[in-house]
Amino acid sequence: MRPINTATLLMHCPDQKGIVAIITDFLLDNNANVISLDQHVDHEENQFFMRVEWELDGFVIPKDKIGEYFDTLIAKKLEINWELKFNERKPRIALFVSKYAHCFLDILSRYESGEWKVEIPLIISNHEKFNYVADRYDIPYHYMPITKATKQEQERKQVELLKESNVDLIILARYMQILSSTMIDEYPNQIINIHHSSLPAFAGANPYKAAYTRGVKFMGATAHYATADLDEGPIIAQDVIHISHRDSISELKRKGKDIEKVVLAKAVWSHITSNVLTYKNKTVVFDA
Repeated sequence: MRPINTATLLMHCPDQKGIVAIITDFLLDNNANVISLDQHVDHEENQFFMRVEWELDGFVIPKDKIGEYFDTLIAKKLEINWELKFNERKPRIALFVSKYAHCFLDILSRYESGEWKVEIPLIISNHEKFNYVADRYDIPYHYMPITKATKQEQERKQVELLKESNVDLIILARYMQILSSTMIDEYPNQIINIHHSSLPAFAGANPYKAAYTRGVKFMGATAHYATADLDEGPIIAQDVIHISHRDSISELKRKGKDIEKVVLAKAVWSHITSNVLTYKNKTVVFDA
């Protein structure tokens, strides 16, 4: 059971000697009880990455001053890019969905069961199909149809709703619309998308049929942060499953939905537990 009152520091900077000692000395000098520390060095990029979590009970620096102290005393001197998160705050998630239910319902079940300590203040869809599901969970459902003519205005309204609800993370649970770069720029590394591994080899309206025709031997899914380059954002999680010649097209679709649910859930879990660091177009994902 993770302690409720903790802080997590995610950071990266040019690699240099003594970084771990500097960070841990800062924490220990202020009476921190460190409960988790992980690190990684990318030698090709000469970048040092670290995640450290500590208990706030008994920590000398007031919670609202930790970032200021760390930035002044350490970060500016070592050219550290950093982010500070507090475990007691539940991430606020917006779900975007179109016509496919599997990822959408899987996320809601994890929310309802308490597996994920999150809040879901709104659901946005370009179809009315899942309004009844939102009613069941007592979550506001915003039906916002998208056409070429209305896309810009609808996205503006969506951003307004997201900001009014103080959303931290957007999950595209098979939301079959391409977000504009304007919207993506509002939430950098805060939009998680999922797609099947048939892309880009089997693109188009019926990728499973194309994959079946080619006799694929494995398939999978990729969850990544959304960027302006479609399906090319920093990858958070991936997995594959084996396919047999005995599998029909309908069986490929069933297995595809299963792996999409698992991979998306893994990516979201890594994000909401503050285990993902992004650098350029790659991620460092610490064990969650």
